[in-house]
Amino acid sequence: MTATNDVFARFHALLEEAREAGDPEPTAMTLSSADLDGRISSRTVLLKALDQRGFVFYTNTQSNKGRQLQANPRAALSFLWKSLRNQVQVNIEGSVEAVSAQEADAYFASRNRLSQLGAWASWQSQTLLARQDLLDRLQELDTRYADQAVPRPAHWSGYRVVPTMIEYWFGEPARLHVRERFERGEDEWSMRLLNP
Repeated sequence: MTATNDVFARFHALLEEAREAGDPEPTAMTLSSADLDGRISSRTVLLKALDQRGFVFYTNTQSNKGRQLQANPRAALSFLWKSLRNQVQVNIEGSVEAVSAQEADAYFASRNRLSQLGAWASWQSQTLLARQDLLDRLQELDTRYADQAVPRPAHWSGYRVVPTMIEYWFGEPARLHVRERFERGEDEWSMRLLNP
């Protein structure tokens, strides 16, 4: 059996190694979600927080991914760090839960002003008839909040992927890769090796 701390410490160490190796965006992760009909969508998002509870990212909750995660609160994440050794992947599966309003407020307040305004201006995943429409909304919001802090929109928040599986994949020559799969039981994690 493996302690939860060990599983996450391993991830933190690899993330730091990717940063030190000069990976251009070490927190980039592919997020895959599915609707109730099983149609899967994938996109790249950024990891914004990680603790013993799971992996956090933020988005417009009315976007395609937001609607999928509300209807079917399970997801998979995948990190790929080509700058490490012979490549390292970390694949994660788990359930999804919303972050607290306090967590979302704190992260939103840390964003730059243009990103805050963009969260209001973008009707994410909806049809945009002309780019100028988006820019006009942005300008109107900039004027509206000219002399005040930009509040977090009610439709913008974060999701936490609570992992039930984390697989560390280390590239090796001749495709003899090392795959270490950690699976969460009731109280602790277990690890097994997989064939490449």
